[in-house]
This record gives sequence, structure tokens and C-alpha cells, in this order.
Amino acid sequence: MKLVDLAADAGVERFVLDDGWFSGRRDDTSSLGDWTVSEEVWPEGLAPLADAVHAKGMQFGLWFEPEMINPDSQVAREHPDWMLSPRTHRPQEARYQQVMDLTNPKAFEHVKRQMLEVLDSTQIEYIKWDFNRDLYEAVSPITGRPAYHRQTLATYRLLQEIKNVYPHLEIESCAGGGGRIDLGILEYTVRVWGSDCTDPIERKQIEAGTCLLLPPELVGSHVASPISHQTGRSLNLALRASNAMFSHMGIEWDLTTASDKELTELAGWVKLHKQLRSMLHSGRVVHLDHPDQGYWIHGVVAENQASAVYAITRLRTSAQRPSPALCLPGLEESTTYRVRELLPQGVESEIREGHGSVPWWKEGLELPGSVLENSGIRFPDLNPLQTVLLEVSAR
Repeated sequence: MKLVDLAADAGVERFVLDDGWFSGRRDDTSSLGDWTVSEEVWPEGLAPLADAVHAKGMQFGLWFEPEMINPDSQVAREHPDWMLSPRTHRPQEARYQQVMDLTNPKAFEHVKRQMLEVLDSTQIEYIKWDFNRDLYEAVSPITGRPAYHRQTLATYRLLQEIKNVYPHLEIESCAGGGGRIDLGILEYTVRVWGSDCTDPIERKQIEAGTCLLLPPELVGSHVASPISHQTGRSLNLALRASNAMFSHMGIEWDLTTASDKELTELAGWVKLHKQLRSMLHSGRVVHLDHPDQGYWIHGVVAENQASAVYAITRLRTSAQRPSPALCLPGLEESTTYRVRELLPQGVESEIREGHGSVPWWKEGLELPGSVLENSGIRFPDLNPLQTVLLEVSAR
């Protein structure tokens, strides 16, 4: 409940209960495939938590991994033939998991029935639909023939049959880092999860590559904890939040460990995302090639070219100081624009007077789009892992 309260105070719109809510699931070695609410952890079911989340004005979401099965589970002990497997041996385990054979009608109906029973018992607006291991040696134990394609089609059918009963349910295809990210799955889901790596420096390239296929609003990106548990890097909140802001923004950080200052700043970033997302999720995505390769620069320009937001991030040090001019693509040449640093409410600028400052930074400047796009502007020299946002608006 403390997390629920902190999330609501930060402006969160959806609260998601992740792995561990179902029978016997006390660690990641067991119980995948037993999709019944754990009476040990939730003696009154999930409804009291969902009701508390709804009372705070948020939606409630729940994690499933419907294609997976642990050999240490009730369903595997009762139906060992429900795993995709050659007749001669089991595939190598990954994450203590095998793959549930959804091409088997009985296994398919088992998963579907248990999921619908959970959805019937609790008001759930969203499912995080996970897929955490590669699908190899995907052979039907019934036919002895490869079943990878039929397994994928069965997954689509399971998604559709769940949606037939709950048409307003939002489903995210969360596949560790690409296992179930394809245009086929997007017929049934509202977004995908780009990668389990939430380090914003790593996510720069991950999301740039993903957006070659999908627009940012279809790719989840989360504000992670101050120390990345994937890379061990210590990362400031401005970097973590500004990166997530451009995509389908979420928070993956134990807010009970955050300071009051961090919580205030996080609420500012969430509010800014809400203010800008209609533009960020409809405009033209741009990536800039800057002469100083120590920078990563990207942005979004509104469809009518009346506004834009650019993110400038210093990835590493460079031999060049001051940095070469920054050209801002996508603007209308004859329009005069005002350029200024964009800061959320309650967040102070990382740019200090003296080293790295430029004369126009505090007050902003006005220039034609032709100058901004072709000649460019000077901007402050940033330190590694430092980021700033630029707001460009037609005068």
C-alpha cells in the first residue's frame, strides 16, 4: 500500500503486480503454468489490492507468462507431455523453464481457463504478457514434428480468445528483449517491451533500433532505479526520466527507497510527459548525426512543425571542446522559433554558470528554422552521462 500511495502521488496511471502472485511461486524455479492466486500470499485474493489501486485513480495490471511452464509445477507433474519436446529428450532448460505446448488443445484450454478465472475474480485492465526464454527444439510431442510456427499461431489465438471475453483489456507483449516483438503480435497487443535492460545509455541504441519498425508510443521504456542492476552504472534521474519520456513511459524503481527530492522530481517528469505525449506520440522522430560522436541526440517534431523537443545526451568524453554547433532538423525554414531548455516543474537545470555555459542558455533565443537546421547553435558542453532537453516552439 505504501507503493500504491507513492505511485499515485507521482502521477502514475497504472499499477502493475509482477511475477510471484500465483500458487507456489516463491522464487523463479517453480510454478509457471499454475495460474491460480496464491492463498498463502493473497488469502483474500487479488481484489483487495486491485480495489485499493482503483480507489487511488489508477488502473490495475497483472503479470502472466502463458507460454511457459516450470518442470517443478503442479501442471507439469500431472501432464509432463504438455511441454514442447522431442520424444527422445527434453530441451535444455533456460531460467528453469520449458515451453507449454499451446498446439495441444488440452494445454491451450488449461492456460486459457486459468487466466480467465483470474480475470473474472478481479478487475484487471492490463496484462503484462511475458516470454522469457528462447523457443528452441520446439517439437510437438504428439506429432514428433517441428511446432515453432504453430506455437506462434496458437499464442495469437490465445490472445484473441482472451480479448474476445475482455475486449477492453490492454495487453503488452513483454518478451525480455525481442522474443515476441513482431507485427503479428501487435494485432492483439497495445505495445511491446523493448528490452529488460533499463539502463538509459543502453536503451538509447535499443530504442533507436526498435523505432525503425515501431513508433515510440508502442515501445515501453521505464524510469529505472539510480543504480542499474544490469550494468551497475549510477545514473541521475534526469537521464533516466528524459529517456523514458519519449516512449510509452513507465517506472521500474522501488519508490519506497527514493528521497523526498527524488519523488518531487519524478512527479515533475511524469507531469511533463503527460503534457507532451500527444505531440511526442504523433510527431516525426528524428535522430541527429553530430560531429562529436560523444553525443547522442534525438527528438520529435510536431506534425505541423510548430513545436519540437530534442534530447542531448553526453555518452562519453571527447577531444573536442567546445562542441561543434548543433543543427536541429525537421523545422520549417521560414518560421521563427524560440529555443530554450525544457525542465519539468521542481527540477533544477544541470547547467551551471561558467564552464560549459553559453550566453543564451538562461533566457533562450529566437532564430529562423533555416538557421537552426542548417547553421545550428552552440550549446553547453556536457559531462558524461549528463542530458538536457531543448524545447523549440514557433514564435
